Amino acid sequence: MAKVTLIGAGSAVFAKNVCGDIILSPAMRDCHIALYDIDKKRLAESKSIIAALNKKINSGRAKITAHCGVQNRRAALKDADYVINSIQIGNHILNTQIDFEIPKKYGLRQTIGDTLGIGGIFRGLRTIPIMLDFARDIEAVCPDAWFLNYSNPMAILTGAMLRATNVKTVGLCHSVQVCATMLLKQLGMFKTVKKLNWKVAGINHMAWLLEITDDSKDIYPEIKRRAARMNTLARKKGAKKHIDMVRYEVMKHFGYYITESSEHNAEYTPYWIKTTCPELIEEFNIPLDELPRRGIMLAERWNDLYKSLSKSHTRSHEYAARILSAVETDTPVRIHGNVLNKGFITNLPSESVVEIPCLVDRNGVQGCYVGQLPQQCAALNRTNINVQLLTIEAAVTGKKEYIYQAAMLDPHTAAELTLDRICDLCDDLIKAHGDALPNYK
Repeated sequence: MAKVTLIGAGSAVFAKNVCGDIILSPAMRDCHIALYDIDKKRLAESKSIIAALNKKINSGRAKITAHCGVQNRRAALKDADYVINSIQIGNHILNTQIDFEIPKKYGLRQTIGDTLGIGGIFRGLRTIPIMLDFARDIEAVCPDAWFLNYSNPMAILTGAMLRATNVKTVGLCHSVQVCATMLLKQLGMFKTVKKLNWKVAGINHMAWLLEITDDSKDIYPEIKRRAARMNTLARKKGAKKHIDMVRYEVMKHFGYYITESSEHNAEYTPYWIKTTCPELIEEFNIPLDELPRRGIMLAERWNDLYKSLSKSHTRSHEYAARILSAVETDTPVRIHGNVLNKGFITNLPSESVVEIPCLVDRNGVQGCYVGQLPQQCAALNRTNINVQLLTIEAAVTGKKEYIYQAAMLDPHTAAELTLDRICDLCDDLIKAHGDALPNYK
């Protein structure tokens, strides 16, 4: 009987989706699912939902256990074959507000702040030490387990695990598998598609739709034509906006579509959120302060959302259950995962984490060769990779200078602030986060 440990199981919606997928998989119906969280109330809610789901759609065959608190973490992990991570460290609302409000005092605005930018850097710095604690426990009580990371900042956390531990790690995000379908739906092209094929590679939240065909016909030219027309109309003052204006504009100038949303990508580059061009916010429909707003809304609506969660389940698009089934049955499956760049993308650094096609079978997750990205795509990826690698360096070495350098090389931060102001901002954030961060020298 395979054992799956879900860390951060207090996220009931995510836990329901992942665990529902697992117990719907024939190879996993008799598995042991160990739920772990430090929030007793949220953990109990998740266990209640998943136990009811297990009873309704799986005749109660899976074993469901709950483990609360750091003192019980090793018990949750003991003999696990798979560890699925979805943690968020600290007080979500408080720490996120700090990541947004202090930069505002310096004139630096953000949308999501969980992957890159000053917010992504500090979220990574808060989370990596805890992830490395998990790794030490995994190495002690389930050293052969696969660690499936869903937490952001994806490339930073996955890279830290791959650099500083011996844990078999892959990062998983759902932006790739929904990218092509959502793009075609937005452009009114999906209903006529007969046989869709696509190729994606790059880095997390900035992977590139390199090819897209319908029944072997290249449909990129029509995609670009429709996207350009939509943006031309939407950019006019007073015109109705749409949700993907930033990505369409990136595609216009760089030639390829990006997997993650416009609200994310608006803060990964220096082109959009600028104090010197405030009109761009309205023109390109950029939702500033989006993550704090979502956090407050979710907290206010949590009880209603929890009560509304269905006790039935339809398989989601998350990769976790597919990976588990492929390993258990040795039935190969293709996914897109975040792995160390062992020559898979030849014009990105070897120490970077790349998001690429992967083959999964009884040997686990294995990256597939991609080759060169278009030079302009690789160049934009490298601007983000610089920040990721220096954030990992800061967390692993404990040296404050690497925090400064990560922020200095962040495209959005560097476009808005001087070097001295960036250092001052980092110092203010370190002080404000207090015990949520280790001591940096």
